[in-house]
Amino acid sequence: MSLFDGRRSPWTQRYRPAPGAPISLVCLPHAGGSAPFFKGVAEALNPDTDVLAVQYPGRLERRNEPLITSLTELAERVVDELLPWTDRPLALFGHSLGSVLGFEVARRLTDKGRPPIALFASGRRAPWIQRPDFSHQLDGQGLLRAVAELGGTDPHFLDDEDLIRLALPAIRADYRAVETYRYEPGPPLGCPVTVLTGRDDPKVSADDADAWRVHTAAAFDVITLPGGHFYLVDQHTAVTGVLADRLADLAGPLRRSSAAAE
Repeated sequence: MSLFDGRRSPWTQRYRPAPGAPISLVCLPHAGGSAPFFKGVAEALNPDTDVLAVQYPGRLERRNEPLITSLTELAERVVDELLPWTDRPLALFGHSLGSVLGFEVARRLTDKGRPPIALFASGRRAPWIQRPDFSHQLDGQGLLRAVAELGGTDPHFLDDEDLIRLALPAIRADYRAVETYRYEPGPPLGCPVTVLTGRDDPKVSADDADAWRVHTAAAFDVITLPGGHFYLVDQHTAVTGVLADRLADLAGPLRRSSAAAE
């Protein structure tokens, strides 16, 4: 049994394991999100990509664990969990908070000599663009309104007081983490960066998306799809198509290298 078949961790969920795939894709949820958000991605990319969906502390089966309110601390913890998986290439895919988290994880993996082969950043302005945002300081109803305005939330959730009471601490912690994040200048990533964004996302302008280009010394592109902040829900097929195409391009040389070594 390989490391990939036997490893178990509360930090990573593998909904459709693909132990023979040449690449792993690490998926990082948005603020208030959880690993099951990426079940569809795992299904769409199987068996060519092994999808690892990260589960942050304080939600679902980890609901009794302490929340993390610092994005840099969260990045360090995620990196510690991912290092044992780096005996094959890793790509990173994050949405909103997950995008800037993916960027910081990529930096740390690079510093440890295990750079990712690609970063897919969705629904988030470039890390170097800092804007004041204090949603995490709102009262419960105000924070819920801020979440609802972005879409992507099941309306039944907003009507269920028990669910709200359980979820609100994690939502607030995540908002605090991303809103108190401060970019530290450093060298650009050496891997390709693909930015995905919704045409009508109120949080990310076209210039905000294009500004990611300063964060890579490799290939860069922006893909704009119909929709708002949670465009990727309705555009699931288009998003997974982009991921599949890009990862296939990266996997080709890996397969040829592996065949040559044999």
